[in-house]
Amino acid sequence: MTRVFKCANYEQPMILPPTIDEWLPDDHLARFIVNIIKQLDLSEIYKSYGQRGSIPYDPKMLIGLIFYGYCTGVFSSRKIERATFDSIAFRYISGDHHPDHDTINHFRKRFLTQITELFKQILIIATEAGVLKIGNVSFDGTKVNANASKHKAMSYGHASKLEQKIKEEVELLLEKAQEENEKDEDSGLKIPEEIARREDQIAKIQEAKRVIEARAKERYEQDKEAYDHKMQQRKLKEQKTGKKTPG
Repeated sequence: MTRVFKCANYEQPMILPPTIDEWLPDDHLARFIVNIIKQLDLSEIYKSYGQRGSIPYDPKMLIGLIFYGYCTGVFSSRKIERATFDSIAFRYISGDHHPDHDTINHFRKRFLTQITELFKQILIIATEAGVLKIGNVSFDGTKVNANASKHKAMSYGHASKLEQKIKEEVELLLEKAQEENEKDEDSGLKIPEEIARREDQIAKIQEAKRVIEARAKERYEQDKEAYDHKMQQRKLKEQKTGKKTPG
């Protein structure tokens, strides 16, 4: 008896969902990254574009392509360009546009400083939202509370260590993109069930931003308090000795 197999029918007509938004599941890494980038301030990059010339690609889209690529092991601008044709995730991020590799690489070089900072912000927001693994980038299992009213639960020292870890991860990604431009790596995303839905993702991201802003304010107040104390001690010393403290 002849064995029956399920065969690939390369002539089978197919119709994708009518909107790009329906191409990926709600908990996909690409969707999560797009939602985070929507919350970021890219005004410094936007202001650098003049009014002349052809219509440029949206910096948010290019940031998304580069970040998603780097986090999933696609560091080459040529491979990112190719992925906008043959990867649904990349096509989702690009809105089914296909920027060429020269455009991607020029953008990366021109805005490397801003890209570095934005990558840090993306990872900080992700960890605040409870996402401990983004592609190849993962943290040591320390979940950061994403409730602004409880932001003091995480110590100043621990927050500093986490931010240093994120800085190191970003630097490593950028070094890899520079040195291993042809290397690909498999990776994935772990998102807690409670933020799998896109509406919850956005809410968590916005909440995480509030936590970060509150922590920045707290850090400023701590630094100011330390500085004021130092100046007060200097003033008392000057009054006692009658001599002005240098510096």
